[in-house]
Amino acid sequence: MNRWLTPLIVLLALIAVVGYMSVFVVDERENAVKLRFGEIVSDDYEPGLHFKWPIAERVRKFEQRIVTLDHRPERFLTAERKNVIVDFFVKWRIENPGDFYRATGGDMDQARDRLLQIARAGIRNEFASRMVQEVISAERAEIMELMVDRGREAAAEFGISIVDFRLKQIELPDSVTESVFDRMTNERRRDAARLRAEGEEESERIRADADRQREEILAEAYRDAEQIRGDGDATAARTYAEAYEQNEEFFSFYRSMTAYQRSIGQHEHDILVIEPDGDFFDYFKDQIQED
Repeated sequence: MNRWLTPLIVLLALIAVVGYMSVFVVDERENAVKLRFGEIVSDDYEPGLHFKWPIAERVRKFEQRIVTLDHRPERFLTAERKNVIVDFFVKWRIENPGDFYRATGGDMDQARDRLLQIARAGIRNEFASRMVQEVISAERAEIMELMVDRGREAAAEFGISIVDFRLKQIELPDSVTESVFDRMTNERRRDAARLRAEGEEESERIRADADRQREEILAEAYRDAEQIRGDGDATAARTYAEAYEQNEEFFSFYRSMTAYQRSIGQHEHDILVIEPDGDFFDYFKDQIQED
């Protein structure tokens, strides 16, 4: 009994070792490539348990999550041959593990070096066709979008997908900073002067239009006032005429009393120069004679 126990234990241990060497697990955060004597036989594995031939086949696993390539700042030349110091990073992931293994041998450092070359070449080409001000201001977002699009084409050859590319910081050497700031200041001043001139022109146009509308409104108001005054004068004349026809003596008396009221005693120091025998004092004379 004992003589069979040891070989059985050895056999079971051998079976366990062979079984252990025949299976492998792919995590959802990993890519896997199965190799047979150094040649790829499969590179499309879902997460879970998989099998392989022991000894003859082996498995290489790679990170499937997004990896960040954050390199030290480097100098690049712009279109006017000015140096700028660029700090950038690239986010990438392994998209095709088979192509990645064939291109890099599964070496992540080699993959980073190739990505760095792609990023450097892209920045160099983009900056060489732009002025300093364009690089550090309006066209910065456009450069990053172009770098992602063109970098994906180049990186796809070795199974890598570029997820994002960012220019973290663009610094200017001291010799360049002052000239760039002076140029930007002058451009801002030109823009301000242009905006002020356009504002003055618009202000003059609005003011002229307002003056024209004012004159039109006043002219229309004066016309309406004169028309109303004329209508009122006509109505008054017609009323006076009708009253005069009804009682001429009373109308004359009323007119004289109104004239006396308006001309005599309105102000303390007023002087009224009129001939005493004139028609203006007819009713006064009649009253005096009666008394």
